[in-house]
Amino acid sequence: MAKIVVLGAGVSGHTAAAFIKRWLGKDADVTVISPKPDYNWLPSNIWVGLGRMAPSDVLVPLAPVYEKAGITFKQARAIAIYPEGSDQLNTPHVEAESTLPGITGSRELVAYDFLINATGPKLKFEATEGLGPDANSFSVCTADHAQQTASSFLDHVNAMKQGATRKFLVGTGHGTCTCEGAALEYVVNLEYELRRHGVRDRAQVIYLSNEYQLGDFGMGGAHIRRGGYITPTSIFTASLFAERGIDWIIRSHVQKVEPDRLHYKTLDGEQHDLAFDFAMLLPPFSGVGLRAFARNGDDITGNLFAPNGFMKVDANYENRPYQDWTAADWPRVYRSPAYANIFAVGIAFAPPHPISRPRFADDGTPIFAAPPRTGMPSATIGKAVAHTITNTILGHKNPLHTASMAEMGAACVASTGAGLLSGTAAVMTVYPIVPDFRRFPDYGRELDYTMGEIGLAGHWIKLLLHYMFLYKARLRPGWHLIPE
Repeated sequence: MAKIVVLGAGVSGHTAAAFIKRWLGKDADVTVISPKPDYNWLPSNIWVGLGRMAPSDVLVPLAPVYEKAGITFKQARAIAIYPEGSDQLNTPHVEAESTLPGITGSRELVAYDFLINATGPKLKFEATEGLGPDANSFSVCTADHAQQTASSFLDHVNAMKQGATRKFLVGTGHGTCTCEGAALEYVVNLEYELRRHGVRDRAQVIYLSNEYQLGDFGMGGAHIRRGGYITPTSIFTASLFAERGIDWIIRSHVQKVEPDRLHYKTLDGEQHDLAFDFAMLLPPFSGVGLRAFARNGDDITGNLFAPNGFMKVDANYENRPYQDWTAADWPRVYRSPAYANIFAVGIAFAPPHPISRPRFADDGTPIFAAPPRTGMPSATIGKAVAHTITNTILGHKNPLHTASMAEMGAACVASTGAGLLSGTAAVMTVYPIVPDFRRFPDYGRELDYTMGEIGLAGHWIKLLLHYMFLYKARLRPGWHLIPE
């Protein structure tokens, strides 16, 4: 029986584990190792962060789901990979440290035939002094963070109902952040909530981002067909903000966050201070810090991982100028070049380079959006790797399945206000995610499949997706029929 170990139970890891077990059944011993007891449907954390949902509305306890599916679940944090075995265990294995209450810190060796790294990111709040929920700003990166954020937001709303004025700041807390889409969703939903509570006239709302243009989203922006016109996402986003009275600051790198103000520099080298009453700022990401060791005990972390801690896969990591980058640089199989039985999916894999053009301030400070690898692409990659491993175990002649972000499209439904009759959401599709100017020389994408609209129907779709993907996460009957 083949042993498959999956590190992480987010969108990509959960998807991979569930499909492998479904396709192989008793022929596969599937183990999921995750430091948290729950699956978190991250797209709805923005609603938790404003008090519209509770953490229980976005979390799924993993143990009962996996027990029913025949998957072994270990609540632990993977800390090291031994791809050649070690003196303690002769076969390839992972060293994991328990995060269960009462036995936190105890370690276990878990053997594998195939390993999937789906650990996701480390939230690098420490990259900016004073950043994060343990310091001077808030976050919606986890359900707990979002609940803490909502508590503060609602306290400010109550003060405003008594006549106080407030300045709300939302965006990125470092020049190398990704997931700008989550910050955008949060800021427009925050503005909507202020209107719903009847205090919008007492608030200033500011969006602060490392993007070169609004609507960059770490994918170099896009051009979309809308209303018979071809519109850059920069104009689409600026219109969204202008209609809602949201101010914006772009091309910024936050250097320090104090309790009531932050210090940032812009791409032109200018230094600025900005006072606030409430700040929700996303952190930059890195790998979680997994290490790797050879059979003789030598540290081979650098063989498996890039300097940022993400795992190297079948991508072109050659250091070349921006103008020489191509869509073909991006991975297709997500397999480690060092060990053919190790894969990385979702945020855990190392991108070969940014998608957006790298830009630096005069002192060398990087100020540009990192590439997104969440949501639909993450699940699609997880399923593709599950196919490859399953086919390999079954002895298929051509087992490899591919899921290059330069060959796949993606759909995004971004909430712009939660309300069954008054809410809205922007529905956007892009193809491909990584632009390919060789195939599509004008815009890098096929405009027949790159489009966007905003309206009430979008909110209904967003809400439907929330319940549909939580149903899928629980592996309820027919879950596998729900597309990624």
